[in-house]
Amino acid sequence: MAPIKVRIKIKEDWITVPGLEVDDNNVIVVRGGWIKTASLHHADWLEKELENPEECIRRLKRERKNGLSSDIFSFGQIPPATQPKYAFPFELESIACLGTADFGKWWESLPQETRKNVRRSQKRGVTVSVCEMNDALIRGLVELNNDSPIRQGKPYTHYGKDFERVKEDQSSFPGRSEFIAAYLGEELVGYMKLVYRGTTASILHLLPKASHQDKRPANALIAKAVEVCSAKGVTHLVFGKFNYGNKGDNPLREFKVRNGFEEVMVPRFYVPLTLWGRFCVRTKLYRGIVGILPPNVLAWAVAVRTKWYSLTQARSRCSSTPERPNRNRQMERSIPPAGSNPNPPVAES
Repeated sequence: MAPIKVRIKIKEDWITVPGLEVDDNNVIVVRGGWIKTASLHHADWLEKELENPEECIRRLKRERKNGLSSDIFSFGQIPPATQPKYAFPFELESIACLGTADFGKWWESLPQETRKNVRRSQKRGVTVSVCEMNDALIRGLVELNNDSPIRQGKPYTHYGKDFERVKEDQSSFPGRSEFIAAYLGEELVGYMKLVYRGTTASILHLLPKASHQDKRPANALIAKAVEVCSAKGVTHLVFGKFNYGNKGDNPLREFKVRNGFEEVMVPRFYVPLTLWGRFCVRTKLYRGIVGILPPNVLAWAVAVRTKWYSLTQARSRCSSTPERPNRNRQMERSIPPAGSNPNPPVAES
């Protein structure tokens, strides 16, 4: 079968890339400039692992003459499968995972401050439940996205999206995804989207409302997700990566640890298809800048970026909002309780 064109989303831009149909359920897409990497479309959200990597490798090599050029074929295993199933070159990928088979066991393993935060959410009027995707939920998500233009020290990519764009974003993986919403009265103060992958569920989106962080909606959403997974017989919940390349500690990882997520090392295979691909695999160039730069350099760069966006946002507020008396600002200040996270976590989509 000849190569095809596939539209994929990178950050917030839709681009067309070359691809190859593997079977009725899987499509391989090729991305990258100086290192062209072939991988399964929606690789992190597939319901099943790739069953025929050898055939995929043969076809990718064969299709080079038809214009489908790729240097490396990359594919992984679904947690909790930690033992390599193939003899190809691989690296262990750091995944944030927790067991959901026994809700009570998970709850008792949490730090006391995390359990307090879940109870605090309930006491402050937050209700959490599974819901359907409808127009009311989408309107709430539009408001939720627009609550803050900066999240985790950088511009939030979903800020400013209209109703139709948000609805399109949330329409992925129908039939095996589920929404969990946190409400304060009629106001949506947080939501999560789960994607089911057999006995594993992955968090596609987790977004608490920054202006209601004192209500701890993120903690309440995690607790509800574990409860739902346990009831469905899902044994593991995945929340993205545990460590991102050479990045050190960060607020998102701290949040994951406090909510019971642990590091699980899952094999990801990197099969060279060309001489250049063989060199890149041998030298680990496919890791990118985050996987190559030393941790101290990355920490400095992240700190500078966060400071820059904070100053930019402060200037924007100062230019558009009249200054309030100092005594009013002091009255509005509050000290977050122990175990809180001043930067609400956002799951990568």
